[in-house]
Amino acid sequence: MPKNPVVASYVADFLKPDMMHVYRQLTGLRNEIDAHVFTHKRHYAEHFPYHEKWLHLLPQPGMRWLRRFWYKDVLKRPWPIFRTELVKWVEDLTRIDAQVLHIYFGHVAPQFLPLMKVWKHPVVVSYHGADAGVDMDKPGYLEAARDVMKLATQLQCRSQALADDLEKLGADPKKIVIQRTGIPMDEWAFAPRQKPENGAWVFCQSCRFVEKKGLDLSVRAFAKVRERYPNSRLVLVGGGPERPKLKAIIEKLGLASSIVLTGFRSTSDVKKHVLESHVYLHPSRTGADGNREGVPNAMLEAMSTGAPVVATYHGGIPEAVTDGVNGLLVPENDHESLAQAMLRLIEDDSLRERISNAAHESIRDGFSQSGQSRLLIDRYKALMA
Repeated sequence: MPKNPVVASYVADFLKPDMMHVYRQLTGLRNEIDAHVFTHKRHYAEHFPYHEKWLHLLPQPGMRWLRRFWYKDVLKRPWPIFRTELVKWVEDLTRIDAQVLHIYFGHVAPQFLPLMKVWKHPVVVSYHGADAGVDMDKPGYLEAARDVMKLATQLQCRSQALADDLEKLGADPKKIVIQRTGIPMDEWAFAPRQKPENGAWVFCQSCRFVEKKGLDLSVRAFAKVRERYPNSRLVLVGGGPERPKLKAIIEKLGLASSIVLTGFRSTSDVKKHVLESHVYLHPSRTGADGNREGVPNAMLEAMSTGAPVVATYHGGIPEAVTDGVNGLLVPENDHESLAQAMLRLIEDDSLRERISNAAHESIRDGFSQSGQSRLLIDRYKALMA
């Protein structure tokens, strides 16, 4: 029986709770590619089980704090791997007979510039959102990003919006490909929503609590909706640095009894909350540091179940959501328009049903895990050839 070719991937933290999309991409290769993973930290092994033979735990770099200080604060540029690490990387990649190195994500890739200069096989770099915008106003970081784009064989972007950002930074458009998030359609199956009694509408948003997710906009918009539908609820699934600020807004608006903050939850619990909701919210915005979305994975999962989505004209979202067809879109940072769209959905039964069906169909046709895994396997094999 012929041996599968090997792709080595570097993921600094394997894996954070909001990196299910990476896990699906890696596990989708199993039948045709041996996907080895190199990482410095192993997290949530119970949620992200992986073939231990293919998982390589790297030691933490010596004097890491000093290295970070010297490059970040003094030289003001990303730090590279040292020569001893470079030698070890070449040895390890040779030992497993890796034919492609895939680096997650764009902002991490500058560390590997020394390796990209000497390794003779193709290097792929993934861009998923913030890694195409944050720190690009700093000359040292911009120069390193351009070096990565010059040396990499292929630049994979989750959205055309990210691809456009890379081109503006100087990337060769011939190197750029769109590699969408893959959603397992059997796990996120279609589930019709029933109109609730007594106006007890349930809205949901699941994400990491960071500025670009627009959670404060969801809360303020929900306050407007609740004026008309006092029995409605908002469920916010996740956690992160914005949680204290969010709680303060909720308390100030007197919404503590109507808004549930669940904290981080397992995939099955997230799915339960999504299926129990009537409308899904994702009002993304560009953060103050330039952090942007690719195409939000959680939003795609909700759409796969038939959840009517209200989101924003932001990043790659319009590549997945067409306003009035499979969701509703409003401008960034406009909670009034967000509230109007929420009300429009819950008060128009025909629109809600039409959008629900179209949302599921659009994920099936353009974002299924099986389709995206096939595309990625074919791309790896083409690079190997």
